[in-house]
Amino acid sequence: MPDLAVYALRLGDDALVFAQRLGEWIAAAPQLEEDVALANITLDELGQARSLLSYAGEVEGAGRDEDAFAYFRDERDFVNVQLVERDNGDFGFTIARLLVVSAYQHELYDRLVTSADATLAAIAAKAVKEVAYHRDHATQWTLRLGDGTDESHGRMQAGLDGVWPYVDELFSGDELDARLVEHAVGVDPASLREPVLGYVRGVLGEATLSEPEPTTRYSGGRKGIHTEQMGYLLAEMQHVARSHPGATW
Repeated sequence: MPDLAVYALRLGDDALVFAQRLGEWIAAAPQLEEDVALANITLDELGQARSLLSYAGEVEGAGRDEDAFAYFRDERDFVNVQLVERDNGDFGFTIARLLVVSAYQHELYDRLVTSADATLAAIAAKAVKEVAYHRDHATQWTLRLGDGTDESHGRMQAGLDGVWPYVDELFSGDELDARLVEHAVGVDPASLREPVLGYVRGVLGEATLSEPEPTTRYSGGRKGIHTEQMGYLLAEMQHVARSHPGATW
C-alpha cells in the first residue's frame, strides 16, 4: 500500500475507533447535556474517519471504500494507537483520554493544514475546527472534576493514571512518517510531544492534578498489535455488516 494511503489509514483508524468508544456513552453519560455533547464529538470523529478512510482507499486504488476498511478488516489490520481502543472506564478516564487525544489531534491537524497533499490539507482544515471544541470540552471537564470534590478529584487523577501508559505511542514515528515529512506531506509525531503535553500540563496544573509517571508504556498499535479490548470493540462494530454482507438500507 502506498505511504500516503497507510498514513491516511492510521489517522482514520484513530478517529474511527475513538468514535466507536465515545459513542458508547450516548444515553449513559452523567447528564443529558453530556449525552448530546459526546454524541456530537462522536459524529465529528466519525466524519473525520470517513474522509480519511475514503481517501486511503482512493490512493490505494484497490477498490476498497470506507465501509470495506471499517467492517471487513481483521484486528491485526487496524493501525490505530492503543489509547483510543481502551475501554471507557468511568467518566474520569474518558475525560482524561479525550483531553490527551483532542490536544494531540488539534496540534496534528493544525500542522497538516499546510500539507503538500491538497486532500489531506482540506480534511485537516475542517477537522482542526472540530477538535478545538473537543479539546475545550475536555479542558472544562478536567478543571471541573480536578478542582471539585475529593471524590471527583480522585476519579480524575485515577483516569489520568490509566491513560498515561499509552500516551507515548502518540509521539512515536517510523520510516513512513520520515518519508512523508521529507516530502512535506505528513507531520513528525515526535515534534508534537512538547506542544501537546505542554497544553495538557497547563490544564492539569490549573485543575490541581498531577502528571502521572507510569512504570510501563504500551505501544504497537501502528503495527497492528492491540489490546484484548480491541477484539470486543470490533466484534460489536462489525457484527451487522459481516452478518449481512452487501446489504443496503
